[in-house]
Amino acid sequence: MTSIRIIGVPMDLGASRRGVDMGPFAIRYTDLRARLERLGHTVEDAGNIAVPFREDAERGAQRGARFLGAITEVCANVATETRSALSAGARPLVLGGDHSLSAGSIAGASAHFADRGEKIGVIWIDAHGDLHTPGSSRSGNVHGMPLAHLLGHGDQGLAGIGGKTPSVHAEHVVLVGTRDLDVPEREHTAKWKLATLTMRALDERGVRGVMDEAIAIASKGTAGIWVSFDMDAVDPVAAPGVGTAVPGGMTYREAHLVMEMLADSGKILGIDLVEVNPVLDERNRTAEVATALLLSAFGQRIL
Repeated sequence: MTSIRIIGVPMDLGASRRGVDMGPFAIRYTDLRARLERLGHTVEDAGNIAVPFREDAERGAQRGARFLGAITEVCANVATETRSALSAGARPLVLGGDHSLSAGSIAGASAHFADRGEKIGVIWIDAHGDLHTPGSSRSGNVHGMPLAHLLGHGDQGLAGIGGKTPSVHAEHVVLVGTRDLDVPEREHTAKWKLATLTMRALDERGVRGVMDEAIAIASKGTAGIWVSFDMDAVDPVAAPGVGTAVPGGMTYREAHLVMEMLADSGKILGIDLVEVNPVLDERNRTAEVATALLLSAFGQRIL
């Protein structure tokens, strides 16, 4: 079985809507650790990365990216913790918090494997592309920018957290379940030649066809796959407590099949589970769904 290290990142600096900073606590309240241990895993909870309160954080170090300085500092610490977990032989499970934290977790994982001469793949499961740069974003919300920065674009301080730029290469990245891209993100998807398997692809081909392709792309020539799962990939009927809900997402069972197939692949290097917002939730239902999905990713089976 697997050694898992839980890392909480209670950050809401990247989003406009408040509340996702409570996400790591809400997920832990579902007895995540004990339930993972019942699957046979060894689980260590490393606690939370320190995150400044929004009211105290440095206000956007760059025009077009709110709280960029503070977010970059937090992500650097996330990268260090992720790299440390991997070096200790543990699989990182990073709980958010808004999706900007992935600029740190994936950069840290990339740096760890780069030391071994290897690259990593990324499957980005999200209603949104998170492909903005400070120059293209209208809102200035950094949770809409982490994937662009991991690909080496935008602010070079945030893009270079792992010590090299880019942290990941476009040919090893796949977006899954995307259904809300604005014009600049569509342009970036085409310009950067990113594999983007939208909800239409899921509707037409089913989860198996989409995930077979995604796993093949992200694992080709890499040490394995980092899974970055934004809970808004799931339809708000099943997961209402998310930072930016968009109708028309994956059903509860489709999301489970995504995670089950990733588990079956044996290629998961680490996981981000982000954007659980208890303020917008119903009796912690979204956190319960998040934990159920994580259990599937770590090998829980029906039979």
